[in-house]
This record gives sequence, C-alpha cells and structure tokens, in this order.
Amino acid sequence: MPLNNKQKDAIKDKLYTTLRNKFKDYKPETTSMPFHTRLLGKDRMALFSFIHSLNTNFGTTIFEPLAIELGKDRFKVIDKQVKPNDIITSESQIVIQNIMDDLRSANKKPNKDNEIKLIKKVCKVGEAKKIKPTKVDIYIEDYHNNIYLIDLKTAKPNKGEFQNFKRTLLEWAAVTLYSNDKNNVHSIIAIPYNPYAPKPYERWTIAGMLDLDKELKVAEELWNFIGGDNVYDDILLCFEEVGLNMRKEIDEYFSNFLKG
Repeated sequence: MPLNNKQKDAIKDKLYTTLRNKFKDYKPETTSMPFHTRLLGKDRMALFSFIHSLNTNFGTTIFEPLAIELGKDRFKVIDKQVKPNDIITSESQIVIQNIMDDLRSANKKPNKDNEIKLIKKVCKVGEAKKIKPTKVDIYIEDYHNNIYLIDLKTAKPNKGEFQNFKRTLLEWAAVTLYSNDKNNVHSIIAIPYNPYAPKPYERWTIAGMLDLDKELKVAEELWNFIGGDNVYDDILLCFEEVGLNMRKEIDEYFSNFLKG
C-alpha cells in the first residue's frame, strides 16, 4: 500500500526541519587538510564534513522518526529509544553463552527459532539478575501477540561487532520474555539501505552469527515491514523531492564557505 499524502507531507516536513536545524548548528571540523582543500575547494570540503556529521546521527534524527510515522497507524505500539526490561535469569545467561560458544566455534549455524525456544524454556528459571541492556532503537507490538525489538545499524557495520550484535539480540529476547513469556519475541538487526544495490546485501553471510531470514532486515524489507508493501520507493521519492526543493538553499549555504 503506497504512502498517503499525509504521510508523505510528514516525512518531507521532518527532512526540511532536520536539514535546516543542522545548518544552524553546524560547524565544520577544524582539522586542516590543505591539499584536499586546495584541490576541491572550501565549499566542497565543508559539504564533505557536513555529510559526515549528518551520517553520525542520521539514525536518531531521520530513520527512527520515519519509522514511527510509517508504523503508528499499523501497529498497536511503536516507539523509539525504548529501555527494555533489565531482569534476566541465570539460566537464560547460560543458554545465551552456550549459543554464542556454538556459533563462535561453528558447531552450529544460527537458527533464531530454536534459540528463542531454548531461551523461552528458562526465561524465568534460576536467579533473577539485573543487567543494563542497550536501548531498543525501534520497539513494536502488533495485534497478533508479536513483539519486535529492532537494532538500527549503519549500512556497513564492522565485522568485529557481529558477536556483540548477536549477544544483544539474545539478551533483548531474554529480558523481554522474562515479563512477556506469552508473546512471540523477535529481535532484529535493521540496515536502512543496501549500499551494494542492486546486488544482494552479503556483508553478514561470512559472519556466521545471524539467522539472515529471522534476524536481518535490509532496505525495502525493513521499510515495507514497518510501513506496508511498496512504501520504500515512495520514501525515496520524498527524499528526492526535498533535495530538489532545497537545492538552491543548500548551494547558497555552502557557497558561504568560499568567503571564509
């Protein structure tokens, strides 16, 4: 189902506001790069620095609010930066460690359904311990007893972080099941876009940590899951329209750096 006009306007308004606020607060990096600056010009170097600065918080300022706007009429609950339950049992921790050991040693392949079943059996067994899990970037409850815990990542996360990502997903499931053991819990890594398009996203296949069918949503799969079928192209068109409408404004902003 394509985006309606209200959703499109809300997305575009958010983009306009975010970019203009960024212009007000933005200060280029002070690092001197004399060769690059003389070759490319102060305005292009300022633009390069601006893009890098924007990328560091694109998830919280753009992607998370976008997810809320797309999903608020589709799900029972959708929220961002949610603090999960902080209680986990000693038996859950043992199961999680065993899963991690098997994956690291390649004794088993990742299978999220089986992993959740193992955790669910012991989610209330053993000593209850308090931990400090990371916040859930996007939290969703649907109308069919499902809870989705989404960890939004950059398009090219480092390979060395894969194990930490997997442990976070398992711990989220364990602490959520401790107080919601009647629900179906899904913990997921989400990548907002595919930098390898039109080729498939293959960065994770070598890691052996994630169940790619159950624990990873990339680009169209992510946004169509949150917003409904076929919304991804509409989202890109919203971004394109804002970019075209602000082209003159953006050019004028960065031309000011030539005067410095």
